[in-house]
Amino acid sequence: MTGGEVIAGNVVLIGAGKMGGALLQGWIGLGVDPARIVAIEPEPAASIAALSARGVRINPDPASICSDAIVIAVKPQIAAEIMPDVASLVSPSAVVISIMAGRTIGFLAGALPHNAAVVRAMPNTPAAIGRGITVAVANSRVSSAQRQLADALLRATGAVEWIDDEAMMDAVTAVSGSGPAYVFLLTESLARAGEKAGLPAELAARLARATVAGSGELLHRSSIDAAVLRQNVTSPGGTTAAALGVLRAPDGLDLLMERAIAAATRRSRELAG
Repeated sequence: MTGGEVIAGNVVLIGAGKMGGALLQGWIGLGVDPARIVAIEPEPAASIAALSARGVRINPDPASICSDAIVIAVKPQIAAEIMPDVASLVSPSAVVISIMAGRTIGFLAGALPHNAAVVRAMPNTPAAIGRGITVAVANSRVSSAQRQLADALLRATGAVEWIDDEAMMDAVTAVSGSGPAYVFLLTESLARAGEKAGLPAELAARLARATVAGSGELLHRSSIDAAVLRQNVTSPGGTTAAALGVLRAPDGLDLLMERAIAAATRRSRELAG
């Protein structure tokens, strides 16, 4: 069974920016018939506008739209502005999937027709290259078939994990939603430290970038636990052990990461209201 067969029905994408555009390209890459996709985007990028030649309907007359799934991929700041238009597109059998950060199922359900099937999802930026991780939670109105459809739509940009407790989404946001920024900061920090140790700045930056990218790929491809991979690099009394002694000190990386995740989790709760 191909991805196009799994993703059945008509799909409406609200917002075709970076994340929405990645989803759209992913669906087409999976073999979804472009004629079954509607993209609503006031200012489509050239790459999105070009998809109209392949059959994607971009900004059609709302009266002509029928939906089995509606994916909301706009900035959360404009949610209140666009939700009335979204609500007008929801058919009784449609599932609404939101990737708007901080917008709860309660908020979404309150702005949609009564008894709407709603999925709230949190992707992350590696979705742009098909290597994202998305965490999703559904309300009680979502059927098994709708959940399967939502899973297939979200899986177009990477792995998908489902949770039952929406309260976990704040920690999810802190770990995987914001997590790429932590990895990029680690790369910056590693490069700066290399420069201070005597390396030319450009060489230090290249070494840091390649090391983080390569290590991430090794972690992705290997079934070995991260702790074991770390141990495999670490010789007793060697250079790696000396560095890890600093990073794993009581006031080291573990404590800093705990504080960072706690801060991001708190902020997620504040933004969700």
